Amino acid sequence: MKKILVTGAAGFIGSNFVHYWRRQRPEDLLVVLDLLTYAGNKNNLEGLLGSANLHFVQGSVCDDALLQGLFQQHDFDTVVHFAAESHVDRSITGPDAFIETNVLGTYALLKAAKAHWLDRDIATPHRFHHVSTDEVYGTLGPEDEAFSELTAYAPNSPYAASKASSDHLVRAYHHTYQLDVTTSNCSNNYGPFHFPEKLIPLCLLNILAGRPLPIYGDGKQIRDWLHVDDHCRGIELIINKGRPGQTYNVGGDNEWTNIDVVRLLCEITEGKFASDETLAQRFPDSPCASGAAASSLITYVRDRPGHDTRYAIDARKICEELEYRPQLDFPVGLEQTVDWYLKNESWWRAILDGSYQQ
Repeated sequence: MKKILVTGAAGFIGSNFVHYWRRQRPEDLLVVLDLLTYAGNKNNLEGLLGSANLHFVQGSVCDDALLQGLFQQHDFDTVVHFAAESHVDRSITGPDAFIETNVLGTYALLKAAKAHWLDRDIATPHRFHHVSTDEVYGTLGPEDEAFSELTAYAPNSPYAASKASSDHLVRAYHHTYQLDVTTSNCSNNYGPFHFPEKLIPLCLLNILAGRPLPIYGDGKQIRDWLHVDDHCRGIELIINKGRPGQTYNVGGDNEWTNIDVVRLLCEITEGKFASDETLAQRFPDSPCASGAAASSLITYVRDRPGHDTRYAIDARKICEELEYRPQLDFPVGLEQTVDWYLKNESWWRAILDGSYQQ
């Protein structure tokens, strides 16, 4: 039985990981830590809170005393570190929170892990897994080779720079202190519980409300999309089989321009309205309610500063070493995501009206 601390466990990817791990290994102890800032939502863990072997703790990864107490109380053998500020736009207007959480929070967690696992009389087997992003590598041209684990770091936003800093700290704790660490750098995730400020949920909810679909610049920016469950599968493999000190890129081999993602989202949503007449009653402001094209809402807006042109992940290392394969085709996964949002209106309504905070 593993004893795992999951940080950022009420956020998008963290909560999906907790659900995934509980399905795979219900016998393991999970202590799930989250500060419950704007993107942290206890409703993301609905059905799990109060269950045996799962304990929720509200708190910050920057809180040294809290972290030390949790390690002493639960004697973790594994840390899965998701906690991070992650929205590029917010990092441009308010970078301080990104430095504090992503850099100083990771440092505090590394200190607590080292103290518990290495600084006592007997070192204990352990694994510290750090979840990062492909944005640390910067941007690619249309014909450039995809990011590999050997690609030089070149972050272009305060968010990416803060994640790059945390990656370097994790690496340093392995090489200096022999802490057993692994890092994963993933491509753009999508799926359930995605906070509505991100591209896919933002545009879907705007279609339902009949609001403009804001597209930065010409919409030709390219991203590699990865369903969050496929990401969780990759993290599981790295925790269980990854080599200490190694970085693994986790991608979907699935490059789409932003505008094509939005157009596909429009087509899927139009199809849902055509096959379910109750949707027109539930969302009368949507153009789909009257049979009009959702794409009529597409609105091009001024590009954001330093917007990276293309991200693409070369995932050969994790595929060859750990036999990883993404399982969800993007159009299928996107349709499943639309279905989830349509079935969970109360979840996103609570976010939009601010009543989800606990």
